[in-house]
Amino acid sequence: MAVKDLQLPPLLHSRSSSQFESNDDNNRGLQRHIANKMSRAKLIKQTKEKEKSYFSSEPAEVTFQKPRQIRNYGSLAKPRFLEQLECLLKRELEVLDNTQDSKVQELRLQVDHLKEDLATQYQLYRDERDARKLLITRISTMQSTQDAEHDDNNEEDESEDPVVVKMALQVCREDLTKAQIELNRLQAEYSDVVPRRDWDNLNHLHEETLMKLETLQTDFNQVKSEYDTLLEVHQKSAPTTQQHGSDSQHIATTPRPNWEQCSDILGGTERCKELFEGQSSQKRLEILMKEINSQNQFFTGLGTSSDVPIYLRYEGKLKNLKLKKADVIKVIKEIWRNKMADNEKNDDPRDLQTFLHSYLVEQYKDKAGEWAYSLMESVQNNLKDDLICLFNDVLTGKVDESIYHGQTQLLSHLLKVLIQSDITQCGSLTVSEFSEALRKAFPLKSDQDIEELLAAAQTELESSGVRISYQTLYTEDTDGQHKEFLSLVKKQATAERLQYISELRAQLEGKGEVDAEQLWVAFKTIDPSLEPENLEWNLSVAFQTKESELQAQALEKEVVLQRLSVAHVKRAGPKG
Repeated sequence: MAVKDLQLPPLLHSRSSSQFESNDDNNRGLQRHIANKMSRAKLIKQTKEKEKSYFSSEPAEVTFQKPRQIRNYGSLAKPRFLEQLECLLKRELEVLDNTQDSKVQELRLQVDHLKEDLATQYQLYRDERDARKLLITRISTMQSTQDAEHDDNNEEDESEDPVVVKMALQVCREDLTKAQIELNRLQAEYSDVVPRRDWDNLNHLHEETLMKLETLQTDFNQVKSEYDTLLEVHQKSAPTTQQHGSDSQHIATTPRPNWEQCSDILGGTERCKELFEGQSSQKRLEILMKEINSQNQFFTGLGTSSDVPIYLRYEGKLKNLKLKKADVIKVIKEIWRNKMADNEKNDDPRDLQTFLHSYLVEQYKDKAGEWAYSLMESVQNNLKDDLICLFNDVLTGKVDESIYHGQTQLLSHLLKVLIQSDITQCGSLTVSEFSEALRKAFPLKSDQDIEELLAAAQTELESSGVRISYQTLYTEDTDGQHKEFLSLVKKQATAERLQYISELRAQLEGKGEVDAEQLWVAFKTIDPSLEPENLEWNLSVAFQTKESELQAQALEKEVVLQRLSVAHVKRAGPKG
């Protein structure tokens, strides 16, 4: 309802005029109050017109008629429309205050955002200005530097100052002196430093030696354990034996001599058995004394002619050192060890005869002849031994030196594979692990060969258990010989080599002579996996020439096959 539509209530005339007059002052105050309300309403209206967005609809207009002159008709109560007007104005004022507060907050937020944007733009402006100044400065510096360099170049081109050149020469000499001092210091500090290659070689040698030491230590521990066990058994059985000897009646007899100890003097075990077989002790003693007396105490030198081996070229009487088999094996192993070191040092290795002569002269000096003749006599008396027989065959040229190196590499490769398969590093493998290691080391062997090796290992160890002590298989007997397992490995390798040569013979069937090209084709046919380096080495062995000097010369097939059969020629891969 609008204020203008309100109807004023009728005035009460029951009052006396004196009462109106007494309330005349009150009426004037009321009129002023109404006038103030009206002016305030107008102000609110103007404010709403300026800020229309604060309200969705305009408030109703409030108009007042000029109040009538109130006469003194008695006391006047506060009109009802005034109360409504006051309430309406209070609500409008509250809405106006709330709206103004929210608007002020929005304005403040906008002002803050504008300040931040202004600060950002000002910072960008300053950065741009500083970058521009730096760029101008850099360009100016570059121009001035170029001008200065240009001027210096012009001045140097025009004339070189001797003083400047002399100072530059002096500075160079000082720098040279400093560099020389630094070089001398480095040489003094690092003169004892070992090169990386030498350190790697020594480290590899140390690891191999440590591995051998561990193997020997394991063998020693095992032997010591067995010795302790036997000693304990002996101590337990000794009292029983003494008691039995005291209670029973037995005839004391002279101990039987061990005639096998005379085998070294009589020329080996086989000859000893032949001489002593079926003979009494007295007769054996006579035979032994006769052999000792008949043996020459001195050798007669064969002379210095060219048909005598270089290591036997001596004249006169040479003392017989009467070497035992164990001593011979020890010397032969030492010779092979030094021969391998000599081969690594020289690109063109010497043959075994020349090296043996040099070795004996270097080791025994004036007694080299005695050692040469004594060694060869002991070798001839012990040809049943594999190691001694192979040494004699290589020395006399029956087989190539590569046979020995091939066997050594074969056994070393097998040991390395067994150690790699030993994850627990306990020195033993299960039967399945040992069989798998054999297949890994010898991938070209048949299942039958693997089974034979496995059976030989178990037989040698006298154990049918679940584990095989592979380190024990590499121990040697008292004469320095390999036992059954390693002997079988070498025997199978020899059989495989001969089978390989037989296949090559079949491939060359029908040819009287062969040249290098034909032999090359034959090798590649039966062994497609053969590498070119190994193939060239095979050809150099067959034609007795260096790999780089192979020519289109032809030789008889049997000669070629004979040379290959006594060398370390082996299959590289499966058959084609």
